[in-house]
Amino acid sequence: MTTAVDIVIPTLNAGASLGLALAARPTHPGLAFSTTICDGGSRDDTVAIAQRAGAALVTAAAGRGGQLATGAAAGRAPWILFLHADTRLQGGAGNVIARFVQSADGKAGYFRLRFDAEEAGARRLERLAAWRCRSFGLPYGDQGLLISRPHYESLGGFRPLPLMEDVDLVRRIGRDNLVPLAADALTSAARYRRDGWLLRPLRNLTCLTLYFAGVPPQTLQRLYGR
Repeated sequence: MTTAVDIVIPTLNAGASLGLALAARPTHPGLAFSTTICDGGSRDDTVAIAQRAGAALVTAAAGRGGQLATGAAAGRAPWILFLHADTRLQGGAGNVIARFVQSADGKAGYFRLRFDAEEAGARRLERLAAWRCRSFGLPYGDQGLLISRPHYESLGGFRPLPLMEDVDLVRRIGRDNLVPLAADALTSAARYRRDGWLLRPLRNLTCLTLYFAGVPPQTLQRLYGR
């Protein structure tokens, strides 16, 4: 029996990376993948790329949390795979997903973070991400999230947050219900090259600390942006 999986990707001026992400969509004979792009008002060629790739297209106000929620609501498949527009699942992901959807019971899965960069800073951040996931059960959105629709809906789905929408959802899923999946999520290193392999992670950590301290995501967005 074929299992349907909706791939949901939020976009905002993502033309530089979206084509590669769509070309790397997983495949498996036992899975039927469909893709929904939820665009937040792109002014580049994002929409045209999505349409050429045959993806369904919906729109929402810019803001990753709201876009993810809108994209998820547009589908009906029993499983949802949330991905970022600059993330490409690597070879073998289809097999990993197929095994997970056949055996998962109230769990959600995330992938190993990898950067498309050779710098030593990339390897350090990959190790840090793996440690963060093991120690605190906090995978970020650039690691993807695979979850059954009933489970996702029972949690209330993504909240319309401008920042920390991924942390908010995985905390509701709970550390014990998060499963590392044995495939890589290859993510663009462009933001780290732009902001620095040290400065950007420090900014992200500060943002996370303030969020846990109770600072609203709207305030964090004004302070740090995306």
